[in-house]
Amino acid sequence: MKSMRAILKQSAKVVCAALVRFCLISVCLSSYFVFGEDSQGSLRSYSPDMDTAYPTHVYWGDTHLHTNLSVDANISGNKMLGPDEAYRFAKGEAVTAHNGMKARLHRPLDFLVVADHAFILGVMASLREADPALLATETGKLLYTQFQKVQADPDKAKRGAATSEFANNLYREKTSVEKPYQQSIWQRVTAYADRHNEPEKFTAFIGYEWSPVGYQITHSDPPSIIGNLHRVVFFKDSAEKTNQIVPCSFKDSSNPEDLWQAMQDYQDKTGGEVFAIPHNGNTSRGEVFAPFDAEGRPLSEAYAKTRSRWEPLYEVTQIKGDSEAHPILSPTDEFADYETWNSWFGRTYKGVKTEGWIDRKKSEYARSALKLGLEQQHQLGSNLFKFGMIGSTDSHTSLATADENNYWGKMSDFEPNSNRVLKRIWFDVANWEMAASGYTAIWAQNNTREVLFAAMKRKEVYATTGPRIEVRFFAGWDYVAEDALRLDLAMIGYNKGVPMGADLTHPPKGQSPHFLIRAVKDPDGANLDRLQVIKGWRSNDGKLHEKIYNVALSDGRQEDSNGKVPPVGSTVDTKSASYTNSIGDPELAIVWEDPDFNKDELAFYYLRVLEIPTPRWTAYDAKFFSIKNIPDDVPMVTQERAYSSPIWFTP
Repeated sequence: MKSMRAILKQSAKVVCAALVRFCLISVCLSSYFVFGEDSQGSLRSYSPDMDTAYPTHVYWGDTHLHTNLSVDANISGNKMLGPDEAYRFAKGEAVTAHNGMKARLHRPLDFLVVADHAFILGVMASLREADPALLATETGKLLYTQFQKVQADPDKAKRGAATSEFANNLYREKTSVEKPYQQSIWQRVTAYADRHNEPEKFTAFIGYEWSPVGYQITHSDPPSIIGNLHRVVFFKDSAEKTNQIVPCSFKDSSNPEDLWQAMQDYQDKTGGEVFAIPHNGNTSRGEVFAPFDAEGRPLSEAYAKTRSRWEPLYEVTQIKGDSEAHPILSPTDEFADYETWNSWFGRTYKGVKTEGWIDRKKSEYARSALKLGLEQQHQLGSNLFKFGMIGSTDSHTSLATADENNYWGKMSDFEPNSNRVLKRIWFDVANWEMAASGYTAIWAQNNTREVLFAAMKRKEVYATTGPRIEVRFFAGWDYVAEDALRLDLAMIGYNKGVPMGADLTHPPKGQSPHFLIRAVKDPDGANLDRLQVIKGWRSNDGKLHEKIYNVALSDGRQEDSNGKVPPVGSTVDTKSASYTNSIGDPELAIVWEDPDFNKDELAFYYLRVLEIPTPRWTAYDAKFFSIKNIPDDVPMVTQERAYSSPIWFTP
């Protein structure tokens, strides 16, 4: 039982946090400077105009969701839920899932990107519906005849296997459907987004996924066949502009440079804006952040500037595991082994340790990639891995939920049921390995396509594994301890420094950077365990380093002389799938100064916020379906978290 003093202290923090959330800050501050890179890769200022209000709201959404228009979603059970249902679910409406249950978000989202695979977009759904637009093409007629034969088998299991083989053949043969059909299905996609887009209330972005199956090169070990190199492509614009193109698919090219050129062509043709987000590099076989291009050539400055321009963000967490850090790469980080993907091409155990595998891991995870970016900046003069961090679900169910207690699975075949925890799905993946993750948080002035898109381009975004934790992270030279206690913390943050996603420059002589930090718990979620600043830097001897600083700890805990911190503890009861907020704090805030700063070294900093332990989705399933005898290796407890976009320092 907590003391009355502790309860009053905690209540005061909650009140303070509430005041912060409702405080409207629109003061104009002429000394606020943020730096990004222009199309040539040079630093430029994009400080707001004198009459511009600063970002005062955080907006929540999913930047990577699939519907029944994606071929893999369709053959894996999602036969009924298309973009319309996806948008309605994200807005908070109830939708009937394929298992007959009603699905609904406890809290609606603020924005959504429906990102169906560009390759044979909509074809499987059209075959099931005998869509006249598809049947009007020669390829469509042929595919429909083949599909009808597949569906004629009365044996359900055989029919399902044959349908999967039919779809796999489409991939292997790189089947192409005539352009009139491609245009018609793309126009349906864009029309759904425009119909559901409600400025200031809900933002529906137009997007798709470019999904190559891996570079056909020989210097990966073994040669890459299906390394995940996918990009989510999405637009600031409405259908009026996006209908002037059709999505670029791996049928057109498996080289990301060709995708970037297609995006350049789109902007030149329409005057619109577009960018791409690489997703979950933990299954990329070391290629998503590789030190070579698609042809195996060493990286160049031109390549670095081009990639940095078109890919400002990275999907650091999603259903297929967490890609922030790996325990092999960060052995001193006690929290690095979080939702580590150990199946498919994420394997790092059970003897799968071929020559060069550690180097490949370095090119898969965000923290190591950020360090590699510093090295490339030193060598090339431009940092191509200078990305902000976001989260998304990559769900193929049309249901954008990252809540542990409302988890609807990766594929519709694995919607809630009494068997799904222990089932194995494609590529020998155990279903329990899937994570109920994640969401993107955007700091912006209002909820419109234009404003949210601009915020993402400047990287003023962060990722969470699901909880809606409110995070502020600023860097400057003049913050003082009292700034962390002020209700106008954000105003002070912008006035004296730069926000997440920006560059900190021009250090005063003899000063170290100060970081103004505040995190507030999800109002409906768990208390916070700690705040950690993750620093990466390139020392003058050419070595890359990382260090984790525990900058704020809940419950009055302190580091010991060895830098160790007592665990926050756990209140989780797995049998009842419950926990209590009797440990941890609802809010943590601090001004922290880097004690190891060297003004001559390239560096980055980002914030990691940890919750106290809570039940994982597997525990909620076990309770709801009364599942018994779950193996010990199935995790039932999680410690959810948020990752800010980095702040970079360049001498």
